Amino acid sequence: MYRRRSIASWPGSSATRKGRRGRIVGDTLTSRERHRCMAAIRGSDTTPERTVRSVLHSMGYRFRLHAPNLPAHPDIVLPRLRAVILVHGCFWHSHVCRRGRSTPATNAAFWREKRAATKTRDRRSAASLRRSGWRVLVIWECQITSQATLAKRLSSFLLTFESPMQHARGSGSRVFKVSSPAVVALSIQRLISGIS
Repeated sequence: MYRRRSIASWPGSSATRKGRRGRIVGDTLTSRERHRCMAAIRGSDTTPERTVRSVLHSMGYRFRLHAPNLPAHPDIVLPRLRAVILVHGCFWHSHVCRRGRSTPATNAAFWREKRAATKTRDRRSAASLRRSGWRVLVIWECQITSQATLAKRLSSFLLTFESPMQHARGSGSRVFKVSSPAVVALSIQRLISGIS
């Protein structure tokens, strides 16, 4: 059976990490194996993203994925509602939860810079989407615990909308809370009939 060499014998290797009991232990993968593992991590169509899409689809919404014409290529775009949903992994986007606060012991400075840059880019992207007139919802990986909770959060975000007629009239924005797409259509009809 093949036996892996100790970390000290790997040429040019200084990779270490803390073990379960706080002792320093070497990385158990070679640099080539570590590269393969890291390259396999996907940036789109992740499990949390697929879960959110599944819940949205079951609620009757249709959407576009990774729209190339919008800043930052948001994960889910609902053009009719001018809404964008960003699904963030807690570790990669530095959430305040347990997963987001953990940092790798190996190459810590690199990971600190990388995650800080991701956080800055996320803020810039959300701000540019809002300036373009899109409503933005960020869903974190740790918030996708049950589909019922997720559906409640999505519906409260998507069913609150600004009336386009209010913008045309110039008076301040008016926010309506509705419970279904049929109620939305009825509210818009009533609003239009009240104007003419």
